[in-house]
Amino acid sequence: MSDTTAPKPAASPAQQARAVARACRKAVLATTLAGDNPTPYASLVLVAFDHDATPLLLISTLAEHTRNITADARVSLLCDGTDGYAEPLTGPRATLLAEAERTTDPRHRARFLARHPGAAMYADFKDFAFYKLKVSRAHIVAGFGRIHWFDDYLYGGDCTKLAEAEAGIVEHMNSDHADATQLYASRLLGLSGEGWTLSGVDPEGADLIREGQLARLPFDKPVSDAESARVELVRLVKRARQQAA
Repeated sequence: MSDTTAPKPAASPAQQARAVARACRKAVLATTLAGDNPTPYASLVLVAFDHDATPLLLISTLAEHTRNITADARVSLLCDGTDGYAEPLTGPRATLLAEAERTTDPRHRARFLARHPGAAMYADFKDFAFYKLKVSRAHIVAGFGRIHWFDDYLYGGDCTKLAEAEAGIVEHMNSDHADATQLYASRLLGLSGEGWTLSGVDPEGADLIREGQLARLPFDKPVSDAESARVELVRLVKRARQQAA
């Protein structure tokens, strides 16, 4: 029997914005320059996301943007989904308005380093710290004429059980089902190269990484725990194998 699904309802602005954001390895962080001349200042940062899509940063106190945040925690984060578009302005991008807050939550550290393993070499330096961005409002440009402001950016479901199970899911997939992850990459996402691994699972999809590349595998249905994640991952690998046949 073929893997068929009913047509999905159109994504809401919040769902579109989360999809753009979660697919980003890097983003543009805008802060207010500290001092006597408080002007906008933009910088490039690596970004990861908590299970509810809260942005996570690892930044140094020596950086200009961190000094700015210390004086004024209000920030804006631009997540750019326009790579590969011949006309970038036809592609999607999301801007998140937030307040930056330092975090020592081990889960935030784990999710960031899983997405950016190279950051482990400096994550414990005394001048580096993890931050979460508490999003209050968001703006999505999904293409010409598809522009929305909204306040409900964060994923609203309970992520607790999935967060607790994530490490086990990732280890199991990478240790016992590396072939499945490779099929996700090659058959479902059209990516080249060997050695793709799973780095994270959230309610709306999974993150795949390979040699500094990030790929996003969206789920057709949200997952909430280890069992629902297993069902979705199995269903997707069946689809990939059907495409490979």
